[in-house]
Amino acid sequence: MRVLLNRLDYGDKQTLGEYHVYDGIYRVESFKCLELPWLDNQVRISCIPTAEYKVIKHISPKFKKSFWIQDVPDRTQILIHVGNYYDDILGCQLAGLGFGDIDGDGLIDVTGSAKAIERMWNLLPDIFYLNIYGKY
Repeated sequence: MRVLLNRLDYGDKQTLGEYHVYDGIYRVESFKCLELPWLDNQVRISCIPTAEYKVIKHISPKFKKSFWIQDVPDRTQILIHVGNYYDDILGCQLAGLGFGDIDGDGLIDVTGSAKAIERMWNLLPDIFYLNIYGKY
């Protein structure tokens, strides 16, 4: 299995994207992604660079089921985890089932995050590769 993250929209506070899960050549599932904006890969305030990363399933003390993105240059502890808002992110990625402005602040949030993480957990193997595409 392979996961592609296509970054779609870049803002001052956040980056929106879509994960596409492939089993061989066939797309089997898609999820939404919310990240921080590109700020030159700075720790805790930037999304990570476009590249291919090894990802492992991880049980986080804070987020429980999550996915740990390995070998991010100059960064550690980058997870795909549950959350809804850009301020839930400290350099990680949030997965969701949809986009919407949950809190009415004019910024797009991810919805159905806990359900998305659970579906990803059941679908993906213990180790897989994430390819990130987009501007950065």
